[in-house]
This record gives sequence, structure tokens and C-alpha cells, in this order.
Amino acid sequence: MKRDFALSTYSSLLNALIENGYQCISFLDFLNDDDLANKVVILRHDVDKKPGNSLATAIIEREFNVRATYYFRTVKCSFDPQIIKKIADLGHEIGYHYEDLAMCHGDTDAALKMFEANLTKLRDLYPIKTICMHGSPLSKWDNKLIWREFDYRDYDILGEPYFDLDFDEFFYLTDTGMRWNAGRFSIRDKVNSKIRYECDTTYDIIDGLQSSSLPEKIMINTHPQRWNNNVISWTAEWATQVPKNVAKLFINSLGV
Repeated sequence: MKRDFALSTYSSLLNALIENGYQCISFLDFLNDDDLANKVVILRHDVDKKPGNSLATAIIEREFNVRATYYFRTVKCSFDPQIIKKIADLGHEIGYHYEDLAMCHGDTDAALKMFEANLTKLRDLYPIKTICMHGSPLSKWDNKLIWREFDYRDYDILGEPYFDLDFDEFFYLTDTGMRWNAGRFSIRDKVNSKIRYECDTTYDIIDGLQSSSLPEKIMINTHPQRWNNNVISWTAEWATQVPKNVAKLFINSLGV
């Protein structure tokens, strides 16, 4: 078996999706298209850091002629105007991976002003239409709770996955913690859903696709920083995920 979370493995995943009849789309495609295929997968990428890795996955997706959504933060380790433009030029959607409430320590008024400024910053590069919260696992503030007081639709935003996707209809797969079954290691990148299907590795997902065991509607969320063909880069990412997972498990045990 090939090494998991390599770019070559991601190519194998895309190939399996296409061979088994899935239409691969961006989140904006989902919101705008009422005539989707019966089998559809929304490809979502959270660009937490290492934006160059996101360009690599975007190129692979272009080779497969599929579209994805890339959610960029506006902090230095994520925000790279040249890479954002290159990914957009490949035909992918760019969205805002917002974390304003955590950055403003729960001050909703300050967070809204920061959101407005950051949205403008990104819209100078791309006509942002969807947003998605960043989990900010080290903060006690849940970024998406800013919308208890405000409405993102006032900013010509069409959707936010955690609010505008029915996860009883769409099976949610995320590589949080550099594994696909890491719900107990996740602080906020998890959803309530009646759908139950256990996947440990990317190869389990591929096997599920080939055996028609997976639901017909899926959202796959990856963090491209974790996907590397280079063994040294892959090992470095894996080494950072192990203590993070332990810390997140501890935080979850406290019920924070």
C-alpha cells in the first residue's frame, strides 16, 4: 500500500471518485446548481498554512477537470496573493476561512469590523461568495458564533458549509488530525449527522467508493498542508499532528 496523505494518494482518491460516477464540485457550485448529479462530492480545502501545498492539489484537480473550494485565512502563514490568483486561474473557488471572533477574544463588534476588512482584502483578489469558519482549536471562542448576532448574507455571502449544508444528507469526511476518523481529536471540525460510516485511511474511502458503500452525497474536507509526496515534509507534518491530537483529546475530555 502506498503512503497515505501523499499527493499521489490524493490523485488516487480523485480517480476513484470519478470512476465511480461522482460529480466533483465546489461549494459555490452546489449552492448555484439545482441540477446536480445523483452522486456528488463537494471538494473543500482549508488552507490553514503552507499555501504552496494548496497550489499542488489545485493543479492535480485541474488535471482531473474538477473544481474545488479553497478557504484561505488572512494570516501570514496562509494568505499568499500570488498563489490565491493561481488557484483561481485554475478554475477553483476561493473563500474566506474566517477566525475573527477568536482573533478579537470574543468581542463581536470588533470581530465584525475585522471580518469586513478581511473580506475586502480577499475580494481584492477574488469575488468571494462563500465563507467557512476556522476551528481555532487553541481559542475558547467558536468563530461561527459571530453569526448569532449578525448575518453573513448582508455581505453578499451565499453560504457557509456549517450552516448551509444538511449533514444528514451529505456525508462529511475531514482529514483533521491527519486521519479520517479523528472526531475525538477534533475541537470544532465536526458535525451532527445521522450518517455512519467508518474510514481510517484514504484507502478505506477508495474501497468504499469501489464497493458502492459510501453515500451518494459527500463533502470531503482536506487540509493541503498535510499532503506531501516528499517524505521529509510528510514526516514533519505527521510529527506535529501527534502532540496536537493528544492536546485536542485532553481539551475534549474537559468538555471545553
